[in-house]
Amino acid sequence: MKFVKRIGFIGLGLMGSGMSMNLLKAGFPVTVWNRTRSKMKPLLDAGAKGAGSPSEVAERSDIVIDIVTDSADVEEVLLGPSGVIRGARAGTTVIDMSTISPSVTKRIAQELEKKGVKMLDAPVSGGDIGARKGTLSIMVGGDPEVFNECLPILEAMGKTITLVGGNGMGQTVKLCNQILVGMNMLGVAEALMFASKAGVDLEKAHAAVSGGAAGSWQLTNNGVKLLKGDLEPGFKVKDYLKDLRLIMETAADVNMPLLGTSVVQQMYRSLDAEGLRQKGTQAVIRAVEKLAETKLLP
Repeated sequence: MKFVKRIGFIGLGLMGSGMSMNLLKAGFPVTVWNRTRSKMKPLLDAGAKGAGSPSEVAERSDIVIDIVTDSADVEEVLLGPSGVIRGARAGTTVIDMSTISPSVTKRIAQELEKKGVKMLDAPVSGGDIGARKGTLSIMVGGDPEVFNECLPILEAMGKTITLVGGNGMGQTVKLCNQILVGMNMLGVAEALMFASKAGVDLEKAHAAVSGGAAGSWQLTNNGVKLLKGDLEPGFKVKDYLKDLRLIMETAADVNMPLLGTSVVQQMYRSLDAEGLRQKGTQAVIRAVEKLAETKLLP
């Protein structure tokens, strides 16, 4: 009988809840932990086991996946007093699917390696929609042999899975992704506002450009949300601001000027200043509306 690896999953937010559910559906035994305990209930109801700490998750698992908010959160759940490293055995693999600093990722991988624990950094793109549908794009950094061992697990959560290099490279490519996400989203907001001010029917304009060279995930998904006046999050402004900070820190490390991304960062900072940090990234339309001195929708 084929051995089925036991999966531990830490972090059951907008992304982690759908991702862990897809692992259950794929037949993996899953043990979950989340800082807010109530978020564990849907997974427990679906057949997952619960744990009292990240270290307990590691004790019960062959592969431990985490997806939490920022670099410090990853350090806490992996290396902290109740972290994964306390319960992991030599041969355990950690897959960090958060979006964090590439340099912090490398340091965490080195600390885990001291205990014989292997690590992949595997941040994702595709929003809560992709997390629920199992169609995420996953950018992976780490050892090719470890990647191949974990590929069936990653395939239960994503559709486009690419090993891009060693530890830290997955995070670097994710930051590339986030540069594109923000500039695309700002372009969608500006284009729709331009059409609105010029008196064009927004739904017809959206349909006309979506299938051409200007088409994008942001236009198809978040553009439709804007047409409905829907600013609820698939990916929150506060989390994107964190990613923008990581981008700018890494850009400073590699001496790379980022003119367009700097504008995007200021636009999203204006949303934060207006109390919109819990809204979705499509809320950048509010900043564009201010500049245009009109609303997108009547």
